[in-house]
Amino acid sequence: MPADRPPPLPPPRGPLTHALFDAWSHDAPTLPGGLGDDRDPLVDPLAGEDFQLALYCCYELHYRGFAGVAERWERDPAVTAVTVALEDAFEGALRATCDGPPAPTGNVAEALWSLAGEDEGPSLSAVVARGATLEQVRELAVHRSAYQRKEADPHSWALPRLSGRPKAALVEIQADEYGGGRPGASHAELFADTLAALGLDPTYGAYVDLLPGATLATTNLITLFGRQRRLRGALVGHLALFEMTSVGPMARYADGLRRLGVGGTAFYDVHVAADAHHQHVAARDLAQALADDEPACAGDILFGARALTAVERRFSSGVLAAWAEGRTSLRAPLATGCATPRAPVAAALASA
Repeated sequence: MPADRPPPLPPPRGPLTHALFDAWSHDAPTLPGGLGDDRDPLVDPLAGEDFQLALYCCYELHYRGFAGVAERWERDPAVTAVTVALEDAFEGALRATCDGPPAPTGNVAEALWSLAGEDEGPSLSAVVARGATLEQVRELAVHRSAYQRKEADPHSWALPRLSGRPKAALVEIQADEYGGGRPGASHAELFADTLAALGLDPTYGAYVDLLPGATLATTNLITLFGRQRRLRGALVGHLALFEMTSVGPMARYADGLRRLGVGGTAFYDVHVAADAHHQHVAARDLAQALADDEPACAGDILFGARALTAVERRFSSGVLAAWAEGRTSLRAPLATGCATPRAPVAAALASA
């Protein structure tokens, strides 16, 4: 597979992204004065279109960047000020929604298993396995492309911030995420294969313009935690719960592709095999070990896990609601899409 290249900037969605993209595109020396202090763009920090796209694009400067955007913008003081303002608003909204009583330090793994077992309502993966149409499965792959095409990179921010047993556990998990160092075997590359099998563009960043704010929030959340050392506990909690709740959904997604006669299931099959082991490493050797070594991180470990649950619940509820109403769950239909029937999804929802 050729190396990922910087994607083009997506179209703006409001005043904040207009100002950012205009500055970046014209290589202006600074952003307009006061932009970072303007609170109007910070409406609905959990899913706002302009808000989440601005945060996503500021974050992307730390990953692949954008075609035609000078790399020096990554450390521009004005961009940093905007990013911090967005991060603070996003974290504040998450804290208001997801903070809860911390478990005793010695029971962090037990608390995570309890969160993993909570009933989150209708299951998106069950709908895919039982009744989603091919077009709906293609839409879901587009939703997931923003994160899956850089899978593992945001969680790797934690590596230099951990030591001892937690660091060793994270290295073990991440090594598998990156395919054990084998070209073409990383999970990000396997997801590109899935996109191609579905007749979609596997290029990094190809579908950002189609992704609603609630979808962008699912990947922005990981970078929010990863960029800040003080949130290393939240990043560990996010990854731990992600690994602990992955096996069943990944198996169901693979079943859905096979039901529809689509290839590209290696991405899901690999997760089923790897995460059956990773879930225990993540709970015991990563999350619990970090709480043992740094008791002050225990509360944030659970906050990160609860935040993952909250953003994923909002995302999946939006997708399922759109499908049940017979409309696209993306900001616009896929160019080669077809009508989205209601009946199969309604039936699957009833039994999910």
